Amino acid sequence: GDVYKRQEDLTGVNARQIPLDDPDTMSIFVSSKVLGFENDELLGPTGAVAIPEFNTRFTRGMLMDTLPKDFNTLVRLSGFSHGTDVWLGNARELIVSGTASVLETVGCRDDIMLYLISMGLDPKMSFKIMEKVRKGKVKKGGFDEGWVEAMRDHDVPEWYIDSLAKIGYLFPKAHAVAYVMMAFRIAWFKVHRPLAFYAAYFSIRAKAFDQEFMCQGMDVCQKKMREIIAKDKDASAVEQDMLTTLAVCYEFYLRGFHFDTISIYDSDATAFKITENGLLPPFISVRGLGESAALD
Repeated sequence: GDVYKRQEDLTGVNARQIPLDDPDTMSIFVSSKVLGFENDELLGPTGAVAIPEFNTRFTRGMLMDTLPKDFNTLVRLSGFSHGTDVWLGNARELIVSGTASVLETVGCRDDIMLYLISMGLDPKMSFKIMEKVRKGKVKKGGFDEGWVEAMRDHDVPEWYIDSLAKIGYLFPKAHAVAYVMMAFRIAWFKVHRPLAFYAAYFSIRAKAFDQEFMCQGMDVCQKKMREIIAKDKDASAVEQDMLTTLAVCYEFYLRGFHFDTISIYDSDATAFKITENGLLPPFISVRGLGESAALD
């Protein structure tokens, strides 16, 4: 929410008016081309770096497996990523094998009830099946008597029945929609108001030790990223966090932006300021200068 608010303040754009079908914004969930570079070896094929919901290794893999082209598909992916036993070993296998499309698989709890009703099942039974599946109770104890027969009688495919039986927990659709709306609007700023996007991100997420490496150009940034990636599982939590910030910073450079030199007259105490094709770092980014000293 903080990044969101900051982007609005920096641009005067009301995020609630951002169209959720903007094609350039949608494209970054599949490719970074609209950002001005493609298939970077460190950042991978998508342009979803620093987009909430879609920025983990897990969800990036999901984007590559499904290549989403519309908002509805992103909502489904959010459901997959918040559910338990919904994606790996379940929906992913159905989609990758071509057994089912993304929108035919189960992403959120509401999907089950709506689908079963659409196949002609009794609404009460459809609701009960949804409730038992979403809590993981079918996985633990099986379907109630008569449920599987009812589904088969109404031509519900076997793969669908099997899929329901594997689920441990399902997210409500309203939550998935709310999360994806926020993520999509942040992505819109990343595409259309990039300096506001990076200024907001760095002001809120970057810590002083990140900025030691951030502002020294793309090569320093890349070198530090490679060091942390090479450590793999041995990288500390601090380093893992730092890698996230460095990836955003590296992308910032890849898009042709730069950091200005800190200025005693112009730098803000704690926030990055937008300049001509770049950002001016705050005083707080000087190592050893804590927030209280920066504010003096």
